[in-house]
Amino acid sequence: MLPRRVIIRGAGDLATGVAHRLWNSGFLIIMLELPDPLVVRRTVSFASAVYENSITVESVTAKLCPQVEQLDQYFNQNIIPVMVDPDGSILLKEKPPVLIDAIMAKNNTLTGIDQAGLVIGLGPGFNAGQDVHAVIETERGHNLGKVIYSGQAAEDTGKPGIIGGYSSERLLRAPHSGCFEPRKDIGDFVKAGETVAVINSTEIKAAIDGMIRGMLHPNIKVEVGTKVGDIDPRGKQVDYRSISDKARAVGGGVLEAILHRYFKQQ
Repeated sequence: MLPRRVIIRGAGDLATGVAHRLWNSGFLIIMLELPDPLVVRRTVSFASAVYENSITVESVTAKLCPQVEQLDQYFNQNIIPVMVDPDGSILLKEKPPVLIDAIMAKNNTLTGIDQAGLVIGLGPGFNAGQDVHAVIETERGHNLGKVIYSGQAAEDTGKPGIIGGYSSERLLRAPHSGCFEPRKDIGDFVKAGETVAVINSTEIKAAIDGMIRGMLHPNIKVEVGTKVGDIDPRGKQVDYRSISDKARAVGGGVLEAILHRYFKQQ
């Protein structure tokens, strides 16, 4: 039978796009996160529940769940539970039917093909047929959302995709380690050269004009080079409160992989 429970490791914006699509398709989603996730696009990330207790993205609500015994209670209330259990030490003791690695770490350090009946990895770092059953392409372009059953997704180039003619310029990164303090909010419009955040009194300035689409939660400790925010040069054309086209496409690929696996078995 087609399983209903799906465990997703990670709850960032791509993982949220996947969870949202599966939840609306009738699956029961459990999301696993770090105790202090570095989530930038937090208005569209269920990981924000770790800081804010709950968050609603496009009419679907996720809430921090402290105990496994409360999972069914959350499902009955039509809420996606988010648990602080990054390595799956609690929920992966018993082999689940479906496990999705959506951490987007660019390399696989936790997930194995024997951990679930169906194991899916998002993006580079996974080898379909070896450490996972299927890989979903996350690189923008012709193959975005494609299900790969043998081999790997496109390699990580280290460069963000081009949006509005800009690539690395639209990202905000920590100049050194310290405590992150935003000076602008998600949704604010900024000009190039304007201060958008501070780390230990060092200002982080916008390199381009645009809208703040993502920003880390305040007072988080970060390391040098950490992505702390991003600016979208398209400005008003972008709705920072809705799931991205990329996340929806990846979610569609995950849904295809699940249906392919279990209907093919039947």
